[in-house]
Amino acid sequence: MVSLAKTTNKLRALNVMLKLFNTLTGRQDVFEPIEPKHVRMYVCGVTVYDYCHIGHARSALVFDVLRRYLEYSGYAVTFVKNFTDVDDKIIKRANEQGVSCETVTQKFIQAYYDDMGKLGVRQASVEPKATEHMAETIELTNTLLRKGLAYQIEGDVYFDVARYPEYGTLSKRKLEDLQAGARVEVDERKHHPMDFALWKKSKPGEPSWSSPWGPGRPGWHIECSAMSIRYLGETFDIHGGGMDLIFPHHENEIAQSCGATSQHFAKYWVHNGFVQINKEKMSKSLGNFFTIREIFAKSEWSDAITGEILRYFLLSTHYHGPLDFSDQALKEAKSALNGFYDLFGRLAESEDKTIADPDLDLAIDRCQAGFRAAMDDDMNTPAAIAALQGLRNDVNKLVGVGLSTESRKLARQVFRSLGTVMGLFQLERWDFNVRIEPKPADLVGTAFPPAVTAAKQMTPEEIDGKVAERIEAKKRKDFKRADEIRAELKSSGITVEDKPDGTSRWKR
Repeated sequence: MVSLAKTTNKLRALNVMLKLFNTLTGRQDVFEPIEPKHVRMYVCGVTVYDYCHIGHARSALVFDVLRRYLEYSGYAVTFVKNFTDVDDKIIKRANEQGVSCETVTQKFIQAYYDDMGKLGVRQASVEPKATEHMAETIELTNTLLRKGLAYQIEGDVYFDVARYPEYGTLSKRKLEDLQAGARVEVDERKHHPMDFALWKKSKPGEPSWSSPWGPGRPGWHIECSAMSIRYLGETFDIHGGGMDLIFPHHENEIAQSCGATSQHFAKYWVHNGFVQINKEKMSKSLGNFFTIREIFAKSEWSDAITGEILRYFLLSTHYHGPLDFSDQALKEAKSALNGFYDLFGRLAESEDKTIADPDLDLAIDRCQAGFRAAMDDDMNTPAAIAALQGLRNDVNKLVGVGLSTESRKLARQVFRSLGTVMGLFQLERWDFNVRIEPKPADLVGTAFPPAVTAAKQMTPEEIDGKVAERIEAKKRKDFKRADEIRAELKSSGITVEDKPDGTSRWKR
């Protein structure tokens, strides 16, 4: 019998040949960090003026899993993800509500942690705020002015795209073609329509900071360059975000960062695809726009959706392609996870048979090889999940034939071990279908905390007691009482399955 330590070491000892689709090169590139065994990664975070939507959830999970897999592969990872906490939308929301910008941003930063905690998204190594890095932002802007790559107009500072010949390298478009469809600020004072703001002169009533050009605040793009360079250096390994950020945000980051430092900025640019709702692009105008908390609260899904189910669904499509969000897809994710947790319940039972143990070792080896190949192939989470489903099917068959208690424990540990990469399979069987309503203070750094809020929710000990009472009632041939207990358990969402040997097992 192969131990978990041996199987895990065997998996990690395999040659790491991770390939990532690099938007900068337009192809899958073999991942080779600048510093051996240390990965430095920056991902653009949210602008905190509203609740996170399903698109934010997808992006957060993609880079959470990438980080987990890199760590599982033996790398130390320094992961930086920012909060944009000064922005036109934040100012507008604060004015609409008659509160300060800080009140708005604090509310939605906490909401972000609430939502991501339910999804099991780990906090980044550093989560900087734009408002806390004004010195770095001003210094970077000054450098661009000194190099002639920026110009000042009446308290505003703009980057001069015509003076940066490589502009458009990431988005693969020429400067003259970029204006169409771009989100650009109309300002006749600009040298070129695509010139973007590095520093904005403050208007009456807006938050502002002192600068050599007068009171103002940073433009959207400069903050990410300032913070990434501050925490990761002038050149780092991975820069990530949604595909909607390729242009203009990431294109502008490259221009201002490389222009200021004369160094390469990020080596690999990784972007996740969009979310569609029933095969239509998600948008507020179409009425198909869902925040994460709306998905959990929506009445027709209230019995179906937990953090792990939503996570499983989001990882069931390759990160680089579009994701179609629908009721049916969520039901399929729930059904698939039910199959895993039903197996975990069976594996928790004691068994003395040892017939199929060698076959378990083969099944584990096959799963681990498939899992590793899938994740190395541009983080192909659907194929990785398929490898885990294959192991689930194999183990289900072996349990039917007979597995020793040691083998059962090993099988469950392998699911947990590989599941850590995906952020799955860490719960006990009785926690899986419990809706997650944790307090904000309990969220950070946790994955699917088993907080129970339903009034009729029974503890595992209470359920075990009821099942034992029912077994005794059947032994006394008091079938009326046995049926009453079964009905009582059913009303609390508990199903009891009777086994041929007279014992029973239960599941939620």
